[in-house]
Amino acid sequence: MNNELYSYPGFYFQRPKKLSFRQLAVHIGLFVLTAFSTFLVGLGDGITGALWYSGGLMAILLAHELGHFFTARKYGISVTLPYFIPMPISPFGTLGAVIKMDRYIPNRKVLFDVGVAGPLAGFFFIIPALVLGLSWSKVVPVEATREGAISLGESILFKLFVRISIGHVPEGQDVLLHPLAFAGWVGLFVTALNLLPVGQLDGGHILYALFHRKSKTISRIFYWILLGICLFFYLGWFLMIILLALIRSHPPTLDDTVALDSKRRALGWIVLFLFLISFTPVPFIMDEKGLLSIFLRAFQR
Repeated sequence: MNNELYSYPGFYFQRPKKLSFRQLAVHIGLFVLTAFSTFLVGLGDGITGALWYSGGLMAILLAHELGHFFTARKYGISVTLPYFIPMPISPFGTLGAVIKMDRYIPNRKVLFDVGVAGPLAGFFFIIPALVLGLSWSKVVPVEATREGAISLGESILFKLFVRISIGHVPEGQDVLLHPLAFAGWVGLFVTALNLLPVGQLDGGHILYALFHRKSKTISRIFYWILLGICLFFYLGWFLMIILLALIRSHPPTLDDTVALDSKRRALGWIVLFLFLISFTPVPFIMDEKGLLSIFLRAFQR
């Protein structure tokens, strides 16, 4: 039986070997530490609330990364299990998860399948987390929200789920999110970040698979739009801008002549639309303004 899946001049894609016990222990250890750090963040809502938040968010992140993992393995691409990143001092308890994958991708169809699999798998858990979590959330007067509570921005999609699950929120009222709803919000936020059609993010993979040479121009436009949001509206994107500057170029596949079929193209457009309605330009409502306004205030002094 031939175990080879793809072959190109100088490259042979075969089914990856099994993980060693040591490698598996590292991945499991990081998963457990991240589950614990997200649990600690959720303790503000008690043990039960922490379990809802940690369990919901970990399920979303795990589904996302395993979507990439199993699709890459299907095509014989060398890929690691997810490396979860615990960070108890962050507002989420984690910086997400990453996988390491062979940079040599057979063609644009494979690139598309691997790139789109993660976000779609994540949405499979984000949607019930939002629907259930928001139905368990409470509408309270703005004055009744806890001091120091984080005011979250809302994407178009999140607003839609609020309207479906809660209905109209009157003026002067606010939604006190159930921990599972917060997990859904975080999952939606992280997924939208990954779907940014820039460089080597999931959205960048999808963009390159769809548009090939034109993807560089489109990616540059979205990068400058995000920079504009950072300059004028939300300073919090500053580190993301720096990171994206390092991964803005997308490497070619081994055979870029393989175009996407009509079904993949349709799915690609749907996923890019999902990005537009899932992205939150100002994720946290606070007193800080854009980077440009901070510089202007500094000069005025």
